[in-house]
Amino acid sequence: MPPAPVAFEAAGAGGAGSPARLEHAYLQLHEPSLDGSLSKPGPKLDRIDFQFNPKELSLSKRAVWKESPATGNKRAGPPQYTGPQPTSLTLEMFFDASDTLDSSVVKKVERLFTCCVPTSASFGQKKASPPWVLFRWGALTGFLAYIESVTATYTLFTSAGLPVRATCTVTLNEIAGEQPGQNPTSGGLVPRREHVLRAGDTLAGIAYAEYGDPSLWRAVAELNGVDDPVRLRPGRRLLLPAADELPRVALPRGERAREVARAGD
Repeated sequence: MPPAPVAFEAAGAGGAGSPARLEHAYLQLHEPSLDGSLSKPGPKLDRIDFQFNPKELSLSKRAVWKESPATGNKRAGPPQYTGPQPTSLTLEMFFDASDTLDSSVVKKVERLFTCCVPTSASFGQKKASPPWVLFRWGALTGFLAYIESVTATYTLFTSAGLPVRATCTVTLNEIAGEQPGQNPTSGGLVPRREHVLRAGDTLAGIAYAEYGDPSLWRAVAELNGVDDPVRLRPGRRLLLPAADELPRVALPRGERAREVARAGD
């Protein structure tokens, strides 16, 4: 069965006759994927609650067609379909502190703005990426996304100029999608990262930086056809295996130590 064009899920919200319960919508923030997967985010990072549930949700999806001019013809050549664009979700978040006249509205807007800058953890790992986001509202679960834009409009201020009411327009773009087959023999749909070799690089060091385990150097070597891990040419591009391609059985401790030492020579 082909994948659904819109990754929006709505589970059953309860049986008939069950009492209605108010559910508040929220944005669940995650660290970016740790292994390059497009369907599995990293650990939970933060949660931004809606003060008031949204009045509407705007979903959009666009098909991309390429039109080529036909020289000498009175009409254009036939369009060619090149693929779909990611699904987008646009919603409004309304914040109001007119009863308390405090800085809570400004702080909530700032939290939304941080969704457009890299997380501290990803920046420290030299894989800078903003958080990944899930829109949740009771039984309704949005698609895994990144926040493309946040526009905040302040509409009420205290006598001292402090904003106490704001309407934020937030646009989320879908992350998860179908990867093109990257293994011509298996046709696998595994997303892979790439590493450009620099002077002094070792396979063990690359495996440690990417997976936190230097003993996985052999998986990198096998994928790239490296026969001698000692002779690595700077400038060469190495594909890094995704999590699903890594070996599941660890080497015995003694053999593992010998293998790591060989790869790091």
